[in-house]
Amino acid sequence: MGFLVPMEEAKKSSSSQRENCCTLLVQYTFHDALVADSSGVTPETAWQPDCPLRIQALARLGRAGRSMFETSRISTSEYLKKIGVAQLPPCTSPFDPGYDPATLESHLEQSSHLMSILKVSMACWMVAKESATRQKVAAAKRHQVPTVTGGGPFEIAVAQGQLPAYLDLCAELGFTRIECGEGFTDMPLEAKDVVQMAHQRNLEVQFELGKKHAGSFTEEVVQCLVEQGQRWLDAGALQLVVEGRESAKGVGLFDDQGNLNRAFADRFVEAFGFQTVIFEAPNKPSQFALLDHFGREVHLCNVRLEELLRVEIYRRGLHSDAFAKANLRPLDPSRELAQALIG
Repeated sequence: MGFLVPMEEAKKSSSSQRENCCTLLVQYTFHDALVADSSGVTPETAWQPDCPLRIQALARLGRAGRSMFETSRISTSEYLKKIGVAQLPPCTSPFDPGYDPATLESHLEQSSHLMSILKVSMACWMVAKESATRQKVAAAKRHQVPTVTGGGPFEIAVAQGQLPAYLDLCAELGFTRIECGEGFTDMPLEAKDVVQMAHQRNLEVQFELGKKHAGSFTEEVVQCLVEQGQRWLDAGALQLVVEGRESAKGVGLFDDQGNLNRAFADRFVEAFGFQTVIFEAPNKPSQFALLDHFGREVHLCNVRLEELLRVEIYRRGLHSDAFAKANLRPLDPSRELAQALIG
């Protein structure tokens, strides 16, 4: 058959010549010759590992042929490293707005390695069947994802004079952390007293900064919130959450059109750092605005579970819009290697 000649030539050739010969074989050996072969082998079946003519071609071509026709095994993490995507710790806290346990567990199965902490949000978990809530908390633990309750139930508990009972309930159900705040109430308790009560039940604490119904932040409000946040950290809170609600419009760092006040956002990062401050980013515009401004290190929360992967591909520069951003685009692997050799 005509395709045997270039194979013989390939065996006698240098490495570079063999590669050229392999290219020719791809072009006509597996197309013209195999289509016409009486065994009925087609270009499609020719690529199957057990195809006799493919085995014959590889044997004649030797190592150069094998490298040309055989694919290597590679994982997604290995590929991401090859294209320069940074390896990042979990920086997003998604929230469960009341999904059934099976749905939540499927998200954990897919994306637990991307979750810094899972917020079981609002008071949905209180009115759902307790067995379902326990299933959710247990599923998160199996996937090594800590859990935090939303700030609303905390505020209601304080207002109703039932904070000890609320903390007992959170501890009994197995939550890792509670969120405290004064988003729609005013709290008469001192930060140190609340944190102490939580710690007695082995519960961690985070505090939410800002009111839910007071509109966008002003300069004076930002200064007060920075001072309030420092008091809670001094009392033992681990992280601070900047209010953004479900709309990210006309509240906190966002104006009525949803535009991010970058200067005010910078104030919180300057005061507390990326590891301590978390920004609520409930929708695509707020998520992308914060990532565009701060880059991949910024911590986000109130991200819906089904939006978590979108946030994380944007964070890694794998989204078409993020790829154009210097602070998000993956590093050029060849350039990084050259710099390492020079440096």
